[in-house]
Amino acid sequence: MAHAGRRILVATLVAGTLDIAAAAILALQAGRTPDGMLRGVASGPFPGATGWGTAGAALGLAVHFAIMAVMATLFVLAADRLPLLKARRMVAGIGYGVASWAVMNLVLLPLRWPAVFPHLDPQTVATQLFCHIVLVGIPIALIAARR
Repeated sequence: MAHAGRRILVATLVAGTLDIAAAAILALQAGRTPDGMLRGVASGPFPGATGWGTAGAALGLAVHFAIMAVMATLFVLAADRLPLLKARRMVAGIGYGVASWAVMNLVLLPLRWPAVFPHLDPQTVATQLFCHIVLVGIPIALIAARR
């Protein structure tokens, strides 16, 4: 289990860092600030966080990595029990990226912000799928498959 813990930690840090860096770049491209984006992340579980300044942004970063830790844990534990996920790690990572996009964008975000989500315009879907597949699903799957 200690080995699984290390893979979960590494997968969380790698995928979490890649994903939040992409989110910061996308925020800047949209004319928003990374700290505002992070406060938006924090506002999921903490609705008042959008007005909390730096503390809200730090909380958003913590919320992001907590979500990523759950995602990494689920995949690593599943891969340890289902050898096919390790044997076919690229396909599994792509599938996990698509599944994580679907859960986040079609279930969780619409539950929290039903008037705003889902965003299903082709460019947003393509960008989000890219991020979830290439920056989250595949790295988690590759790290989960390590011995």
